[in-house]
Amino acid sequence: MSEKKIDIGINEVARKEISEGLSKLLADTYTLYLKTQNFHWNVTGPLFQTLHTMFETQYLNLAEAVDLIAERIRALGFLAPATYSEFSELTSISEQRGKVSAEQMIETLILGQEAVDKTARNLVPILEKVNDQVSLDLLVQRMQYHEKTAWMLRSLLQK
Repeated sequence: MSEKKIDIGINEVARKEISEGLSKLLADTYTLYLKTQNFHWNVTGPLFQTLHTMFETQYLNLAEAVDLIAERIRALGFLAPATYSEFSELTSISEQRGKVSAEQMIETLILGQEAVDKTARNLVPILEKVNDQVSLDLLVQRMQYHEKTAWMLRSLLQK
């Protein structure tokens, strides 16, 4: 039995371009997920309880997001990247190793939230051009989340 062609009103070239952009978003989201979970496990100091709880909420959201992004890539007819090596090649976010202060964790996560937001935003013109409202809706939701989360993290650093 042959594979049924995808006929959703977006040609294969455009679907491939969208999938490649979503793969970068997936890699950024997964890398931020790992970084946030790392900080959840390793945060110390007077803000321990607040940050431990906040980071858990954030990494759980990111875990849901990676599934949604990967499933959209699959719905477009392409394989989602799913290995550390693929993610490390695609991501714009660097890993975080070693001991990091709570303030550095917050600063690092702000940068990560903003990086994911920019990756999503860079894909918007392509989606608008081919009328991919499904992917656009997913990206708008992700950008809203990342911008709000960056704002909340920045608020923790205000004196």
